[in-house]
Amino acid sequence: MKAAVMTQLKAPLEIKDMPDPKPGPADAVVRVEACGICRSDWHFWQGDWTWLGIQAQLPRIMGHEFGGVVEAVGDQVRNFRPGDRVTVPFHLACGRCNYCYSGRSNLCGAGTLGFTTDGGYGRLALVPNADMNLIRLPEGVDFLTAAALGCRFMTAYHAVADRAHVRPGEWVAVFGVGGVGLSAVQIASALGARVIAVDISDAKLERARQEGAVAVVNASQGSPFMQVRQLTDGGADVGIDALGSLATAQSSILSLRRGGRHVQVGLTSQQEQGMVPVPVDAMVVQEIDFLTSLGCPVTSYPGLLSLVASGKLDPRRLVTQTIPVEQVNDVLNAMTEFGTVGFNIIDRW
Repeated sequence: MKAAVMTQLKAPLEIKDMPDPKPGPADAVVRVEACGICRSDWHFWQGDWTWLGIQAQLPRIMGHEFGGVVEAVGDQVRNFRPGDRVTVPFHLACGRCNYCYSGRSNLCGAGTLGFTTDGGYGRLALVPNADMNLIRLPEGVDFLTAAALGCRFMTAYHAVADRAHVRPGEWVAVFGVGGVGLSAVQIASALGARVIAVDISDAKLERARQEGAVAVVNASQGSPFMQVRQLTDGGADVGIDALGSLATAQSSILSLRRGGRHVQVGLTSQQEQGMVPVPVDAMVVQEIDFLTSLGCPVTSYPGLLSLVASGKLDPRRLVTQTIPVEQVNDVLNAMTEFGTVGFNIIDRW
């Protein structure tokens, strides 16, 4: 099969012919029809997150946002057959641990597609423990939508709907409107919230308006959290750090009104290495909640997919470019300069 293969950190991915994966007894092989290029891929390619114990084992085929068709299954797979249209959560689950049994499969720790096992930058992808990790696509949800849904959109859904419990009429400030941030803007707006988008890119802020933001703040022009507080007459109810930096995390917390909820979604880079000072005294006296959010458990997929199938949510609207796999390095290089807007999807091999 053709695949884009990472052989060195920060070096261009190599387009190579690789052996077709073969399923084990509980596994499935998926023919990938569309795969997103995520900022998490960029972080992994850069060698980030060693402070989390993440070490790239090379060579590696990245890609954890994909939709496709089941090509083959092992003899122990019960719920899926060749020809089924599927997507896959990026965080793999074992189906046997307490996290999986309690509906928190996103915390299982069985591995991560494209990081600990090969992913969707190849034409074929092996999915371990298929009955737990494959998600059947509803009719009307195409592969491009599935790829757009894959990581950034489902991550934003879990953060907005499950963790922050955003309610109609609430003020939600989203800091960093890349893929996760734009998804959060669309989802929070669809849930009836009043959304403020914060970024340093006017192009991204304009896109956020198109996704439902009622106001935007250019963080390079004055204090972003003070501007949010002024726009909301005292502070947002929910702040979401969708990027993961000292500036975005602190600004989100400081933008909140008393009793507000901060949701940390973005992971940090080399500059912070996971350590960000927070205004803990102000958080205590204002009873501000600090929440975190990772991916999306499989138990939340039915609600998410029903909203997508009904048209109330439209991850495909965030797709700005589809490319052949040979152009993956162009997108990764653009991410280095924060030069991408929306979702870039591989759909040709």
